[in-house]
Amino acid sequence: MKNPWTTKSAGIKYENPWIKVTESQVLNPAGNPGIYGVVHFKNRAIAIIPLDENNNTWIVGQYRYTLNTYEWEVPEGGCPEGEDPLEAAQRELEEEVGLHATQWEKIMEIQLSNSVSDEIGYTFIARGLKEVGSSPEETEQLQVRKLPFDELVEMVMNGEIKDGLSVASVLKVKRMLDAGC
Repeated sequence: MKNPWTTKSAGIKYENPWIKVTESQVLNPAGNPGIYGVVHFKNRAIAIIPLDENNNTWIVGQYRYTLNTYEWEVPEGGCPEGEDPLEAAQRELEEEVGLHATQWEKIMEIQLSNSVSDEIGYTFIARGLKEVGSSPEETEQLQVRKLPFDELVEMVMNGEIKDGLSVASVLKVKRMLDAGC
């Protein structure tokens, strides 16, 4: 389908090492003038669902500054431009949870908030797990918890897990496990 928006001009309003905010002067689909802001993430989002032979998994708890709340999530991280998403997933699983996996499967690509952001997320299932020790980044104060995957699904369903990439990833893996994948 043809783009119904016309961009008259665009300029960067804010930039830091993680994001860039662009504001565009536009004509909307009805032909009326307006503005549109886009948040460009300099990293792609990566989520990992580690599964052991008994379908146990690991989640990470951390304080989220943006929401002023403590949240439980699946292991996640950023993938800078130029880095392969699988390599980023492998790095993040070791950094955050202290696990190395021998089997990896990319199961999802998702647009995380496409009305205001161009952020893309990728989810991987990691199997063949071995403990190697974690090394979180200086911005992370993490609590790691091992639990049965079905318990994680219940946490999603009862609202204990609210992070969008975590929710989508858990529900996708649940569907795959129920189908025998």
